[in-house]
Amino acid sequence: MNTYDPTVTARGPLADVRVLDLSAYIAGPYGCTLLADQGADVLKVEPPTGDNLRHYPSTLPNESRAFVGVNRSKRGVVLDLKQPADREVLLQLVRDADVLVHNFRPGVPERLGIGYAHLQPLNDRLIYCAVTGFGETGPLKDKAGYDQVLQTYSGMCDEQGQHGGPPEILYGSVVDYFASMMVAAGIASALYEREKSGRGQQVGVSLLRAALAMQSARLVWGEGEPRDVSRDMRSGGITGLHPTREGYLYLSANTPHFWRALCDKTGLKALHDDTRYDSVKKRAEHRDEIVPLLREALAQRSALEWESVFGQSVPCSASRSVADMFDDPQVQAEAMVATLPHPALGSYRGFTQPWVYSRTPGPAPFAAPALGQHSDEVRRTVAGH
Repeated sequence: MNTYDPTVTARGPLADVRVLDLSAYIAGPYGCTLLADQGADVLKVEPPTGDNLRHYPSTLPNESRAFVGVNRSKRGVVLDLKQPADREVLLQLVRDADVLVHNFRPGVPERLGIGYAHLQPLNDRLIYCAVTGFGETGPLKDKAGYDQVLQTYSGMCDEQGQHGGPPEILYGSVVDYFASMMVAAGIASALYEREKSGRGQQVGVSLLRAALAMQSARLVWGEGEPRDVSRDMRSGGITGLHPTREGYLYLSANTPHFWRALCDKTGLKALHDDTRYDSVKKRAEHRDEIVPLLREALAQRSALEWESVFGQSVPCSASRSVADMFDDPQVQAEAMVATLPHPALGSYRGFTQPWVYSRTPGPAPFAAPALGQHSDEVRRTVAGH
């Protein structure tokens, strides 16, 4: 287990970058956390009621698991932007900021007086990132967009479902988290460009763009193709999850080398020698013949035993729970989980270090802020500016 001392710091590649995070839920906030992981000083600005994610159901006492997991390494301040005095505090913070991120619907920032046109004259170097559901123009620009709304809208749920069956949700907020990476990458690129031009700019990220970007291999429509062609990216055949004597095992054996190793180690060498099965396409076509034989062989051992048997010869993994990751030897070796002190929880163990930098590793992570934890400190700083 890695226990970090939050007083120990190291400069990351984004040291000295000051970020104002006005966003809520996952995409914007986790994008700002990724900036904090790289050394940026991130100030989370919340309304008096807090980020909506704070109010999600959680088995943690007095705190939301989702909020804690999404908002590490930030300071926190409460500002009611509908009140002139608090809005003025934000404007003072903007003057010295490098980045501002929000996920208000189009039109709301302008009504609050914090649109890009309002803030750009105060700070021409400001990178202004708006995260929306469907974008900032078009017929759906005002429509509320959330992860699973965009999964359903963009065809992801339709593709996830079984052929001929109902659509299925991909749980885990995959669109939100991919959008957060787009937030961090887009801002980093804008900061790089600013070093050359000296000027800030707007960066637009939408959940719709994220959902479509995740499906780039599906979003290819060749000239002359009909509308209803298969866009499934799954290789079929034996690739997938299989039951074993105990637990489930994922197998991927698409190359000739891996297919041969799978057949050898399961005692199914006759399948490898059969020319009917000597390509991925053929194995997909003959799935109903191959899979029962494979599963009969896999039933002789547990999923973990098969992992050991296959070793490096066959890409595979026994199905594990998220809880298994906290003490997983590989996760521990890569220092991906740390113990962080928290004002309400005492401490918690959570994910850290999404990147590894050899020369600028970045500061030690620290826990997500309690609501308004640093409000007094921030207000004193602004008042003495």
